[in-house]
Amino acid sequence: MNRLLIVLMLACSWTLAGHAQQPRVILIHLDDTIQPISADYMERGLSAAASQHADAVLIEINTPGGLLDSMRQMVSKIIASPVPVIVYVAPSGSRAGSAGFFLLEAADVAAMAPGSNAGAAHPVAMGGKLDDIMKQKLENDTAAFLRSYVARRGRNVQAAEDAVRSSKSYSDQEALQLKLIDLVAPDDASLLNDIDGRTITRFDGTKVVLHTRGAELVAVDPTLREEILDRLTDPNLAVLVLMVGGLLIYVEFNTPGTIIPGALGTILVLLAVFGLNLLPVRYTSVMLLVAAFALLILEAHFASHGVLAAAGILCLVIGALTLVDGPIPELRVHLATALSAGLAFGLITVFLLRLAWRARRNKFRMGGDAVIGLIAVVTQPLAPTGQVMVNGELWQAESATPAALGEKVRVQGLRDLTLLVERVP
Repeated sequence: MNRLLIVLMLACSWTLAGHAQQPRVILIHLDDTIQPISADYMERGLSAAASQHADAVLIEINTPGGLLDSMRQMVSKIIASPVPVIVYVAPSGSRAGSAGFFLLEAADVAAMAPGSNAGAAHPVAMGGKLDDIMKQKLENDTAAFLRSYVARRGRNVQAAEDAVRSSKSYSDQEALQLKLIDLVAPDDASLLNDIDGRTITRFDGTKVVLHTRGAELVAVDPTLREEILDRLTDPNLAVLVLMVGGLLIYVEFNTPGTIIPGALGTILVLLAVFGLNLLPVRYTSVMLLVAAFALLILEAHFASHGVLAAAGILCLVIGALTLVDGPIPELRVHLATALSAGLAFGLITVFLLRLAWRARRNKFRMGGDAVIGLIAVVTQPLAPTGQVMVNGELWQAESATPAALGEKVRVQGLRDLTLLVERVP
């Protein structure tokens, strides 16, 4: 009987301890464009929440949008998450534009901070302008994808579809009135307190009661790899890194054995290529860059009065400007970046190539050959032989006409180790 009482008391204490345990919410910050690195980061955060048996995942989002493929991958991960997902457009002044709107609507709980906005989710075609039929297909496919989960979340399908077809954007109050989101909250703590005890319906139809009041927020920080690659998915930075790396590699080829410029340039070029590989790159623009390098090399070999150099720089600027075919301005190379990088790289490359080409064309001379044609000063009278100083060196010299001490003579040739000179009039 005593053993039974002890067991019951322990069970009660464990139950009370379980109820008193502080809820845990995993916090993920998405303050960037939607691309493969942000998708990997979010997936890692969702996996951490599942492994820690967290009560919920809070994704704070502030994004102008991004790539359609990455967005679809992220929506699928949110829907399939075993832990309830809260997407919160915050802080005030943030937005969930374009692809970000799809993430907001995919959440179990959608929330916005005062002064934020969401929407403008019309798909933008990459690879040039589409004809009307292909444009309609892309629009219908994107709208159907959004409808497929907005309806199951119990939100306003028509208002959500208007954000795709008509590029409508909604303020926090408009989104709340149209039932695109569940609530408006000023900060994380208020949001978690407001949804505490709320019963939500997961995507698979199961009912879950949220326990989030006073929850411990555990932030998932980006790894060093994610931070570096995330910066390199900025096409402007990737182009600049590529140009600098190319110049350093050229310096290594021009002055072999320096090692450091070549090694550093190779690392920079590989990093830039890796970053650009995560973005939609136009192959015609890559060909323009290759043509630009060829024209700059030809300019150093042939006297075209700058025509080849100008054509190469033009190809370089156009190739850099159109290199990344992003759906939003944040995923494209800016005109200022293309002009500054293209002009600087082109002019520096032409200058260095011409110096190298001229140095290789000049004959290398040493000893007596190096002083032929130079002016020497007589240090021992020439009658007809004596001594002269040229380039700080004393030489035996011979002159057809006598030359007094201190007179200047010009070196005309070399016989054995004697300079043949003549007086300077």
